[in-house]
Amino acid sequence: MNSIATARQIKYKPQNLNTTEKERILAEIRRQLQLKRAVIIAHYYTDPAIQQLAEETGGYVADSLEMARFGMQHPAETLVIAGVRFMGETAKILNPGKKILMPTLAAECSLDIGCPADQLRMLHQQHPERKLVVYTNTSAEVKAQADWVVTSSIAVDVVEHLDQQGEKILWAPDQYLGNYVRQQTQADMIMWKGSCIVHEAFKTEALQQMLAVYPDAGVLVHPESPEGVIALANVVGSTARLIQAAVELPHDTLIVATDQGIFYKMQQAVPHKTLMKAPSAGAGATCISCARCPWMAMNQLDNLLDALQYQEQEIVLDPSILEAARVPLERMVAFRKGS
Repeated sequence: MNSIATARQIKYKPQNLNTTEKERILAEIRRQLQLKRAVIIAHYYTDPAIQQLAEETGGYVADSLEMARFGMQHPAETLVIAGVRFMGETAKILNPGKKILMPTLAAECSLDIGCPADQLRMLHQQHPERKLVVYTNTSAEVKAQADWVVTSSIAVDVVEHLDQQGEKILWAPDQYLGNYVRQQTQADMIMWKGSCIVHEAFKTEALQQMLAVYPDAGVLVHPESPEGVIALANVVGSTARLIQAAVELPHDTLIVATDQGIFYKMQQAVPHKTLMKAPSAGAGATCISCARCPWMAMNQLDNLLDALQYQEQEIVLDPSILEAARVPLERMVAFRKGS
């Protein structure tokens, strides 16, 4: 499936709530969270209003890895995962006894869409001697085939760990992250040719031009980005690492090459600094992503309330897929560098 064409077909209504309506929805969500013994776990790329709500109600805002860990540790009976569908599936796999709701199950991921389980299985059958390492941005069916599941925060460390054991890698699906990992580890890796529509859109030449205008700016880049953009970075890393780097770098202005949803938590960490979006392909109506994942944008306050109130948009997985996928996912959440 062509992920770019799919992204263009996404339909979601913009949420233009007046203050009174927004406060009514927020109050009802808070009431429903208590009534349903639920907690919100939100990704850094979701709407700031949802991130703020998660923080204020005892939930969590994090990257994929820490979302998974928090969900396993929290006693709530229901987890509301604000993000994209593979995150909800991950929560269900790791918490089979809990109810997993999402604001909308239609929130996909171009990496997930671009890596069908049957096609990956055929490729793995051609290279059975290789360890299959898949990025967490994949379906439960893909994870069920994997030896390892990784997030961007541990990808280099896991592949380095396997390489030191003499293992060769079959990597899926993000080719840019895979190439970055290979450069960092020198591991023997065969790549699936997938990409994220948000990060692939960042442009090297445009970023160079932006740096000519802001020569004192620091550049923060997610490793799903093209190699030329990565080469211009002061720091390359996961969403959590980029927020940490924003604090550590001396620059007063930071150009950020990842989804702009990260600005909510990053600005909290560095309120005195100026944050700017890295340039991407197109502008306005001609831009597919504009540093904004269209599927993440489908998470809104009103559909979050509907999911809670009516117990809709629940993640349900085939038990055999769930059990098979749990093995590499538990390996992921338990992994620590040097282990």
